[in-house]
Amino acid sequence: MVPERALGQDVDHMDEMDTGVISHGIGACVSSDLSPELVTQYLRQNPDVLDQYISNHVTTDRIERWLQVRPMQSISHALNSLTSTAVNGGHTGHDLEKSPLSKWKIRLQTSKGRVLQELSKEFHHTNGRVMVLLELAACVASAIGSDTYTLYSCDPDRKEISRLSRTENGDVTIGAKEKLSLGYSAAATVALSKEPTRLHRLQGDASYPEGLSVTDKTAECAMVLPILNEAETCFGVVEFYRQTAGSQFTEEEEEVATLMFQWYDMLVDYVETHSVMIRQRKLSDFLLEVTKSVFQDIVSMDVVIMKIMNFGKALVDADRASLFLLDTRSNEIYARIFDNGYSMDSPDTPGSPPPGAETNPQGPDDQEESAEEKQLRKRYTWQPQDIRFPMEKGVAGYVASTGKILNIKDAYKDPRFNPDVDIRTGYKTKTILCMPIFIRGVVIGVVQMVNKRNGTFTKSDEQAFETFAIYCGLALHHAKLYEKIRRSEQKYKVALDVLSYHSQATPEEVANLKAKPIPAVIRNITKYEFSPWAVTDDEKPLHCLYMFRILFADIKFDLEDLMRFTLTVKKNYRHVPYHNWHHAFSVAHSMFTVLQTTQHKLAPVECIGLFVSCLCHDLDHRGKTNQFMVQSCSPLAAVYSTSTMEHHHFNQTVTILQNEGHNIFKYLSSDEYKKVLGDIKQSILATDLAMFFKNKVILANILKTEPFNWDTMHHRSVLTAVAMTACDLCAMFKPWDVQLSLVYIIMEEFWQQGDEEKKRGITPMQMMDRDKKEELPKLEVGFIQSICIPCYELMKNVLPETKPMLDGSIKNMKRWQELCDQQLKQAGTNV
Repeated sequence: MVPERALGQDVDHMDEMDTGVISHGIGACVSSDLSPELVTQYLRQNPDVLDQYISNHVTTDRIERWLQVRPMQSISHALNSLTSTAVNGGHTGHDLEKSPLSKWKIRLQTSKGRVLQELSKEFHHTNGRVMVLLELAACVASAIGSDTYTLYSCDPDRKEISRLSRTENGDVTIGAKEKLSLGYSAAATVALSKEPTRLHRLQGDASYPEGLSVTDKTAECAMVLPILNEAETCFGVVEFYRQTAGSQFTEEEEEVATLMFQWYDMLVDYVETHSVMIRQRKLSDFLLEVTKSVFQDIVSMDVVIMKIMNFGKALVDADRASLFLLDTRSNEIYARIFDNGYSMDSPDTPGSPPPGAETNPQGPDDQEESAEEKQLRKRYTWQPQDIRFPMEKGVAGYVASTGKILNIKDAYKDPRFNPDVDIRTGYKTKTILCMPIFIRGVVIGVVQMVNKRNGTFTKSDEQAFETFAIYCGLALHHAKLYEKIRRSEQKYKVALDVLSYHSQATPEEVANLKAKPIPAVIRNITKYEFSPWAVTDDEKPLHCLYMFRILFADIKFDLEDLMRFTLTVKKNYRHVPYHNWHHAFSVAHSMFTVLQTTQHKLAPVECIGLFVSCLCHDLDHRGKTNQFMVQSCSPLAAVYSTSTMEHHHFNQTVTILQNEGHNIFKYLSSDEYKKVLGDIKQSILATDLAMFFKNKVILANILKTEPFNWDTMHHRSVLTAVAMTACDLCAMFKPWDVQLSLVYIIMEEFWQQGDEEKKRGITPMQMMDRDKKEELPKLEVGFIQSICIPCYELMKNVLPETKPMLDGSIKNMKRWQELCDQQLKQAGTNV
């Protein structure tokens, strides 16, 4: 057991005591003789034991509670005492680094994350940086055992310094600004030199005439530190004071304080970076919501404006909003949607809505509105007529005319603000944020936010609102385009309605056709030499119905729909020389003849599709070729880049079928209806002569390599495409007198195109040049030989019954050749 007298021995003599004896003595005295004094003396002699115990068994929270309970001044005195003891005990400078002060610094650093977390919460308040700096200065003062401190804010550019303090309720106050000057005061000198200073004797120090800001005359020593940012710019100075004589600040305490203020710079950088990321993320989420709400559901310009105002208020936390559009022709700004409480008499000040304003206007055409739109309309007043203001009037006018952003902190101090309506309505306008809206660098409007709910509009509000204004411009631009498109659609519907009325068969025409009996038998109609052009104009519809009725024999149909469809198709052919209703009727008749005379294996629906394709294959033909349409920049050529007229013919067919009372396929199933429309499109496109050359090669290769198979869809498809060309060229196999007259009709249409091309400065093709009409026999021989005969030979090889087509075209070619020979002979005689 340790002798009782040993407990009172001086610490210096404890060095001579055996450590093992003390350890054994403490263990022996646990139950009865152990006292706080004995433990204290033992731990002083064996500090590593305390370190090990605290590291293994004491939490950081408990250490923090110890620090809160024990005054920091006594901690400082204890640390100084321990340091002095260590030095007197013969410790070296290297050992001093392991002194209890260093260990305190390490323990403090273990909780710096929590300190920074608490300080960062204050960062975004008004004067947030100053509040954080004051908090940190208080923490540093506690850490180094300072009795009090004074914090200064420095402006290096203006070379000014101001004292900072905080009132009892936590508000920050900024003292009078003083000029920075070396030797003027300790704080000013340190701010300029950026070097820390420790003063051991404050009273009567002549180095600083103005001394320090400490008002406590009992302060004995001080430490003055510059607060530097990453760029080594001094933006603050802090003075720490102690009142106890001989308790000078040490170099290590200076190191601790400097390190903690470096944490402040790290905190500022972290918080700024984090805040920017948070703001950007929130702004991105906000703009995404704006995009979804505004761009995905543009109903009208009014709804877009209301959404912009609503989102704008939410973005900057404003109480009121307004949006004005720019009219450059009259040099005015105008609006008709106003936030509730806004006056129509001024673009700057909220007030009551004007007479006649509606608080819940209806949408365009009174269409069904969403719940969001209905809610929006409750928040805004709507004026049926635009409310206009001169461009030079008010804040909004200034922004519209200059394109500059205005952030007005006090509306009543700005000469551009008109307070009259505030006086009339009782609404108090305090702050205004007004932003121009640009499209392609041109101001198209102004968005104005009034009265931020907390404080004034900040720079961050300006930046966020500037980005938002870009979306506003896009939204308004698209809304204008939408309204133009919507108006165009309405005009199109009106025009279509008018055209439909005039292009559809009238009830009187249908009644007249119904009054005429459909022939029971038409002689020679299935003869290839039958001349459709010999049928009178009044008889052609009856002949069509006759052929329709035969083809529809196994399919349900409505006879009145067939009549209406036939008459409307007839009405939609233009009065051009050749590609008119008579040509359409002749091509349809040729297809009917093929279908009725050959041993094909096409289904009834396919036969109907081919007949309708022939009847409609040149609907609305303008008497011009596809090449002419492209060269003349026709709107049709802009819509259809290939097979221009053929695509148009098919679309006209579909348009007629969609008219009420014209759907001759209404009794077909959905699958049958889709198939027949697909077949009609393919068949009409096949009448483009450019398509024939490809189809001719494909069908020829099929016939060379394998037998034609009706069960193979590809074989059937190519054959029907070639059949469409064969019927389209039906004039070439008709009897000579018919063929001769038709060729001159065809050429008249071609020559008219050539005349038009000459007017445009274009050299026409040889066959379209009226001045070269004497070359017609030669051209016809070449046409029949290169196109007609190969086409009809393919038809004969698959459908032998179509041989009259081939025979007729060969006969006509021979007659043209005779004329060609006569011309050559005539030319030789003349020579």
